[in-house]
Amino acid sequence: MKDLNEIISDWSQNGAVLVLARVVKTWGSSPRPIGSMMIINEEQKMSGSVSGGCVEGAIVKKSQTLFTQHKAEKLSFGVSDEEAWSVGLSCGGNIEVYLQTVDFSSNEVWHSFLKTRLSNQSCILVSNLNKNENWLIEENGAVTGTSLSPVLIKEAQNAFNERVHKTLNFEGQNYFIQVFPRKPTLLIIGVAHIAVDLVTMAHMHEFETTIVDPRGYFTKNTYFNTEPSQIFEAYPSEVLNQLTLDPYTFCAILSHDPKIDDNALEILLPSKVAYIGALGSKKTHQKRIKRLINKGISQDLISKIQAPIGIHIHAKSAKEIALAIMSEIIKFKNQYQ
Repeated sequence: MKDLNEIISDWSQNGAVLVLARVVKTWGSSPRPIGSMMIINEEQKMSGSVSGGCVEGAIVKKSQTLFTQHKAEKLSFGVSDEEAWSVGLSCGGNIEVYLQTVDFSSNEVWHSFLKTRLSNQSCILVSNLNKNENWLIEENGAVTGTSLSPVLIKEAQNAFNERVHKTLNFEGQNYFIQVFPRKPTLLIIGVAHIAVDLVTMAHMHEFETTIVDPRGYFTKNTYFNTEPSQIFEAYPSEVLNQLTLDPYTFCAILSHDPKIDDNALEILLPSKVAYIGALGSKKTHQKRIKRLINKGISQDLISKIQAPIGIHIHAKSAKEIALAIMSEIIKFKNQYQ
């Protein structure tokens, strides 16, 4: 999405109107998931994708009529088995694509949307598919646009927490709720040797990385091939409450020191973070469970811990363990998409 944001910013300079196409509904094995986007300018240049190549030509052709009419239109496409195979699918499906002309320069909602995305802030876009009306809900809960029903605001917030886009019918109107989260954060507790490779892999997959470890020797002397986004030389309890612990935060507990690991888990387990994995053998984890129970933490919360951490690939080296951890994190990140 970052590249598309920058292209939108470039193409919409001097007040240029663009056509935005979004997949709002799918059936079967559709080529692209709900929320997939593409943008078209008046010169018929396009960026992004709604079908992986199957229907983009038709979308571009249809967009040319929208530039003159300045309206929105919903189109349905069936993707044949043959077309599906060409984009790597085993069978066809159907997609519903919503096209609308958008002025990112002067329209209050769309201008705020682009500004928010370029600054890597989360937001939620709510669109009335019947009336071509849009609202933007920002991280702080502020709503840009005309008055929006509290019911729809709550539905939008639920979608954000569930990490899904959704369509719904409310009071006879069809709405599309699209979630635009900030870049995900990988929170690493403990500068273990695995953390070096894990930070590199996380940045490869467009994660921000935050490391917390009170042991100054490790935070000051560990060489990272890829520098973490930020490092805190402190106990988790001293900084975690200052960080964003939401469904787009993924946590790897790596210190191997119960004083540090448990200190973090007491804060992370009741939070909304999407993933908590902890390094250590099954025997080590059983000891961890007993300690947490003695601290009054419920079994339901403790069950959120993925331990031993990572997908089981018989990993041996630090790089392999980091790969196993990153693979499991990506699995959790994508499970609802």
